[in-house]
Amino acid sequence: MVKIGLERIDTQEGITVKALLNSGATGLVMSSEFAKRQGFKLKKLERPMQVRNMDGSFNKEGPIEYMVEVNIYFRGHWERTEIDVIGGWKWTVILGMPWLAHHNPEIDWRTDEVKMTRCPKECGKQWRPTQRKSGWEKQQEKEAKQEAGRKWEEKDRKKK
Repeated sequence: MVKIGLERIDTQEGITVKALLNSGATGLVMSSEFAKRQGFKLKKLERPMQVRNMDGSFNKEGPIEYMVEVNIYFRGHWERTEIDVIGGWKWTVILGMPWLAHHNPEIDWRTDEVKMTRCPKECGKQWRPTQRKSGWEKQQEKEAKQEAGRKWEEKDRKKK
């Protein structure tokens, strides 16, 4: 866990929170309960994104339907970015692999020290996590494959 500053874009009000650095997370996420309690302005996503847990099951809180735009401050580093909002209260913010890969921080696991010495030149500007394909595009592909598999099984059953 690291302490970061989060600033609401609409009011420029800031708070300090503990964020989890998680290389197993495929995005940046904020607890919906935390976002509501702190008064972050929620923006509706164009398309909801299904969320899977580590074991592959769908998250019981349902799909991601909202995001927030914030400024993140961490040890002399700042950026404006978008964070997906999902249910959960055991944590506030998770900075996942897109953030870690983009900033490539030096992490000393023995001392819990995190240094932002290898940030790209875009740091300090607006940055949005990107994936080769957006979450909803990946979801559409998966659903199409599942549907094709069901049709294939149905066709195979009819032959027998």
